[in-house]
Amino acid sequence: MSGATIIDGARYAEDLKLEVADEMAAAVACGARPGLATVLIGGDASAQAYERRLRRLADELGCRYVCELLPADVEEAEAVATVGKLDADPRVSGILVLRPLPDHIAEVALYRALDPLKDVESVHPVNAGLLALDRPRYVPSTPASCFHILDRYLLASGRDPAGFYARSTIVVVGRSANVGKPALHLGLSRHATVISCDEHTHRAGRLREYTRAADVLIVAAGVPGLIDGGHVRDGVIAIDVGINAVPGPNGMRLVGDLDQASVAARAEALTPVPGGVGPVTDVWLLRNTVAAAVHDLGSDDARPTAAGRRLAALPVRRSA
Repeated sequence: MSGATIIDGARYAEDLKLEVADEMAAAVACGARPGLATVLIGGDASAQAYERRLRRLADELGCRYVCELLPADVEEAEAVATVGKLDADPRVSGILVLRPLPDHIAEVALYRALDPLKDVESVHPVNAGLLALDRPRYVPSTPASCFHILDRYLLASGRDPAGFYARSTIVVVGRSANVGKPALHLGLSRHATVISCDEHTHRAGRLREYTRAADVLIVAAGVPGLIDGGHVRDGVIAIDVGINAVPGPNGMRLVGDLDQASVAARAEALTPVPGGVGPVTDVWLLRNTVAAAVHDLGSDDARPTAAGRRLAALPVRRSA
């Protein structure tokens, strides 16, 4: 690849990890008990890999962690009951339902069972609604990471993010509930002009028409190499959320939704796969877990002053 700056998401993640470690220490000093629980149903390889990464990261940051592992043929009612058990566990401040789920279990059934205060990915209808109203309780980790990376890159290149977004067009490819739609809302909250595309745009033959208008392109379609150099204009900043396993000369390898070589020839900057959005997403989920623990603290007036100042910076709004 040549031409584009390759944004080092792993380095950004290490910097963010230091911030989250400070936030964790401040929260614990104030009496909070951060704890992350995941629910893993079946043996999907990508979900298992994500669970292992979160386990290691939680251990590194000193956050309590537990995984509820259920068989692929578990009944939906039992899966819902497992979520309910975690809702009631005071040692758990954040709950993540790992995807994909078996076909016989409806995502919405598990999402609705989540305690909204422990729903660190904002998939419960209440939290999704708060995000849409620009009053998020938690900002979902992957779209939050996209904009964290963008903000860091813009600042490093001498630009004010607020001014940049206000005069820019952001195109989001993919309309999933956990990435595409939240990214749309986050772009709007930054006063950008935002365009949403998905598979229907592609089938209608209009995807290139919209993606070539992007100053910032966020691609979360789950289609390897969907976007190539012909889909982008010169100088675009491209954020690749896709993680796709494809055959390679030495077995399976991970690629994104961008055809990286051809996009890099035209882009100002882009995120690689692996090593781009993913590492930041992992850390941001732990940040939300710490923020969720803060909800249980009660009045801000009861906090020590120094720790209170740190906690005030956590990415959480105390919505009803």
